[in-house]
Parts: sequence; structure tokens; C-alpha cells
Amino acid sequence: MTPREPIGEPTWEPDVLPGYWQLTLPLGPDPHGEGDLVATLVRRGDADRGRHAVLALHGYTDYFFNKELADHFADRGFTFYALDLHKCGRSRREGQTPHFTTDLTRYDAELDRALDVITADNGGGQPVKVCVYGHSAGGLIAALWLDRLRRRGAASQIGALVLNSPFFDLHGPAILRTAPTSAALIALARFRKLQVIRKPTLGGYGTSLHRDYAGEFDYDLELKPLGGFPVTFGWINAIRRGQAKLHRGLDVGVPNLLLRSDHSVAETPNPEAIHRGDAVLDVKQIARWAGCVGDRQTIAPITDAKHDVFLSLAEPRAAAYRELGRWLDHYLSSESRGATTNSGRS
Repeated sequence: MTPREPIGEPTWEPDVLPGYWQLTLPLGPDPHGEGDLVATLVRRGDADRGRHAVLALHGYTDYFFNKELADHFADRGFTFYALDLHKCGRSRREGQTPHFTTDLTRYDAELDRALDVITADNGGGQPVKVCVYGHSAGGLIAALWLDRLRRRGAASQIGALVLNSPFFDLHGPAILRTAPTSAALIALARFRKLQVIRKPTLGGYGTSLHRDYAGEFDYDLELKPLGGFPVTFGWINAIRRGQAKLHRGLDVGVPNLLLRSDHSVAETPNPEAIHRGDAVLDVKQIARWAGCVGDRQTIAPITDAKHDVFLSLAEPRAAAYRELGRWLDHYLSSESRGATTNSGRS
């Protein structure tokens, strides 16, 4: 393993969210020729940092904006960080294809750097444990990254993983997941990586979220458009390759919680028809592959939850937070018992 460069004094700047700060992480030239890449680490507050932190990863057509989620973690003593990955959200620069990558391992550099910053930013000289949180595609990215960290022997700072409706398989007809289709996708991704395979929808899921439509959440529609960003051959092939690795079995090496809806619904332009259910992924597929993440797993289906369980209607959203809260309390108490035991042995 090549050692990472030491982290200098970071330059945090005020974020667009009041009470939050952001740090730009330069990543160098884009291998696909779309300029220089950056990632953006966002932090809640500027004080009270301690022994526990969380690093949150967004999904496709997404970025960090959910302050309620950050508050929930902070109320349990976690310093909250979120990472807008390169070409996503705060990190996308002019001329860059939104969310585009052809290899999910390319996110490792910014994830590693974010982990270094969080470690240096917390603990006051004490060991810091980081809970990684991933939604949808971010859940797949997080699981693959943690498995690689474990294999490299570099996961000592990781304490837990929380998955919110992770993108563990491709939604749609079974023919999309056959070997011949996968081979065709690989060929198309090689020669037409930026060609669009799915155009934005008329709104659907997005209209059930944003407060200017039929939802209750406020976010930037330039960074998270109602109908989503176009999906390219290159990106979906990267996702399929990552899912194939997951299906062969991973070991994230830490306790993990998987939250999802209890059922899926078909996406339609009518937001009222998709307020209660996952309109993006097939929850049966999430359930099928959940065991591939590793052991020490808790699975919590949330009745009537949306794809992002923490953007659901009030009742299922409260249920999701209760599940998360109970699990975090158990995790923290286990960590505390472990620290006491280790202290007694020293």
C-alpha cells in the first residue's frame, strides 16, 4: 500500500447551509478529460468534536442537504461529515458530466482523504471511530470501499456502517441482469461511455420530495433535479461491476445497519401514488443481497418508507429515525464496553 501524503492544516469555508462548513479536496486531472476534479467535505458545526464521527455518502442525482439527518447523529455525540463526491453536488464544475465515472474504485482517493481529515479533526489525541453512512449508490460505494480498506489493513478508524436503501442490484426486467446483456453493456461502455442509456423522467420521485411540489424538503434543484440526471453507459457499467463484486461477497468488517422500505412502488409522474414505497429500487433485491455485506448485520424494513427512508412522510420517517437511534445507542454502548475492557487490560 502506498502511504498517503500527510494532511496539512485544512482551510474550511462557510457552506451554503447555515452552521455548516466545507473543505475542498483537490483530486487532480479527470482521466476522462473533463478538467480538474475536486470533492467537497461538509462538516456540521465547528466545535464539540470528539471520539465518534460519521461520514455520509449520497446517491445518484443527490448531494448532502439533509440537516435533520445530521442533527440526529449529532444528538448522539457524532461529529457529522458528508462528502459530495467528484462531479456531484458542490463538487461538479462547469463542463463536467454529472456523477460520471467508469470505475467506482476512483472514489477511493477522496474517501481516503476525507477519512484522514476526519481523523485529524477529532478526538483530541484519542482514537476516533468513524461510522460510514451510504444512501443508494453511495451505499454500494461505501460497502466496496470498506471491504478494500479491510483488505489493505487500513480500516482501524472504521467503527460501523449504516446503509439506506443501498443500490445492490439493477432494477427492471430480469433480462437486464443476464450475462449476454452484461457483456453487451461492457462493450457499449468501452466505446460509448458518455452515451445516455436513460433520460431524465418527468419528475416522479423528485416531485414527492421537494417542497415546491408535493414534498416537504428544500434543496437545490440544479444539484438534484426533479427528474434526475441522465444515466450513461459508462456509469451503469461501473455500477454493474461493483454489484458483481458485492454479489460474490464482501466483508466490511464492522457492525452494519441496513434500512429500507418494506415494499416498492412503480414510479409515475403522480407524486401521490409514490409517497408510500420505494419508487427507485426493488426492495426484494436489496433484501436478497443484504447478506453479501458481511456478518454483524441488522436489517430494518420501514413500513411505507420512500427510497431515501429519511425523506419519507412524517410517520415512516420517524420510524426510520427510531430504528437508527436504537441501533446507534447499542453501537455506542458496545464501543464503550469495549473501551472499558481494553482500558482494564492495559
